[in-house]
This record gives sequence, C-alpha cells and structure tokens, in this order.
Amino acid sequence: QAQLVQSGGGSVHPGGSLRLSCVSSGSIFKFNEMAWYRQAPGKERELVARVGTAGSTRYADFVKGRFTISRDNAKKTFYLQMNSLEPDDTAVYYCKYFDYGIWSQGTQVTVSS
Repeated sequence: QAQLVQSGGGSVHPGGSLRLSCVSSGSIFKFNEMAWYRQAPGKERELVARVGTAGSTRYADFVKGRFTISRDNAKKTFYLQMNSLEPDDTAVYYCKYFDYGIWSQGTQVTVSS
C-alpha cells in the first residue's frame, strides 16, 4: 500500500513563509490527484488545496493568493508553499490522496507573534 511522508512544518511570525513537502512511497502517485488538509484545535479538518495529475490546482478561499500547491511526478512528491502566513493558519497539516483514505502523519504549523 502507498504511504505518504511529509516534512517542512515549523513556527513563523505573521507574514512569514513555510514550504511543506509530501513524498509517496507507492507507484500510484502519478495517476492520482493529491491534496493538502489542515485541522486547527477545536475545528474540523478542512481541505486546503488540490493538485491534479497534470498540475491543475484548486484552492480554498481562505488561502487563495497566499498558498501554492504543486507536484513533481518524477519524484513522487507534491508541495505546499505557504506565504503571508496568518495566526489563523495555525494547524496540523496533512497530505492525502484526494480519492483514497491514505494520509500522512501530520505536521504542526504555528504562526504567532
């Protein structure tokens, strides 16, 4: 079964940037749409962004213009570049196959003054 391992979380001040990456260990990556989700304390998990097999993208309204999702099929990796971070972006971030229940372990992103 394919697995997803992510990296790149951390703590930044408001207005700062972070880049998350997610690597697949399986052979199905290039055939599937991938997605980033996040979950803040006391809130439900929410979809942040999606990237299709050939690079088409979709974003939640609350990150549009600030975050960029991309993928590299040769490396079986996809990314979330997060700019202009705000305190409300503080959450645990997860990567996932959009159509399958395969999740990464999650990593904390904290934005605070």
